Amino acid sequence: MNKKRASGRTVGGLRTLSLQAPAVTLLLLWMVVPLGMTIWFSLQRYNLLMPEVTGFAGFENYQYLLTDPALWAAMGNTLLMVGWVLVITVVGGTLLAVLFQQEFAGRGIARVLAISPFFVMPTVSALVWKNMMMHPSNGVLAWLAESFGLPALDWFSSLPLTSIVIIVAWQWTPFALLILLTAMQSLDEDQVEAARMDGAGPVAIFFFITLPHLKRAISVVIMIEMIFLLTIFAEIFVTTSGGPGLATTNLAYLVYIRALLDFDVGTASAGGVIAIILANIVAIFLVRMVAKNLEE
Repeated sequence: MNKKRASGRTVGGLRTLSLQAPAVTLLLLWMVVPLGMTIWFSLQRYNLLMPEVTGFAGFENYQYLLTDPALWAAMGNTLLMVGWVLVITVVGGTLLAVLFQQEFAGRGIARVLAISPFFVMPTVSALVWKNMMMHPSNGVLAWLAESFGLPALDWFSSLPLTSIVIIVAWQWTPFALLILLTAMQSLDEDQVEAARMDGAGPVAIFFFITLPHLKRAISVVIMIEMIFLLTIFAEIFVTTSGGPGLATTNLAYLVYIRALLDFDVGTASAGGVIAIILANIVAIFLVRMVAKNLEE
């Protein structure tokens, strides 16, 4: 039997570091090279429409972005999208997890159907909502409104940001349901039964037993979703293209506009660096929150 020595060697003479080195090196190259190129281009004058204008720009690209109202509108939209989607998915996922934990006929099929939207591609999901659900003439929501004698609503013109939030929340609520439903499996049923015998109702059991039990799982859901929601792109590209105006433009879509529509690689790279800084600030906060919950 091999035993690990203090020096890191095994009895067979192989260092654990030498076994880890290829994977770690590949991972570092995968991360560091694109990040380094992004930082480098963010400090350059690099516009594909004006190839003759080159050279070191310093912080001019950052200064231009920080004084551009579009950046602050995009940051505000990003925070609004992430915040509302998190609220909807966590609350909806928790309530659905409690519901699907109960015994009822067809529970297995209902669970599969409830989780299935998470496996739909974002582009496909956005097309379905745009052409089948929220279409002002032929959509299901327009038909329901007309059935009740109400005027049909053009969602992407009247409530563009709300429309994006609904689409993204529909995709990510099943993820929250999956994680929270798994956590529900470890809930001590004896504790719940004892609470019922003491006269506790369903609401009291939910707030004083179920919710504290799901605290760690909810923290994990928030952390994972936050990382992915900061980069929402496909739903915006397919439905609103960032409009009307800048109403649904987030940081990821703003970088796309600067890079592939304005062909300004330098400014787009600066926007990417700002997005990375924002994501890291959020990640540090979330990791500390999750670690605190795990310690408790």
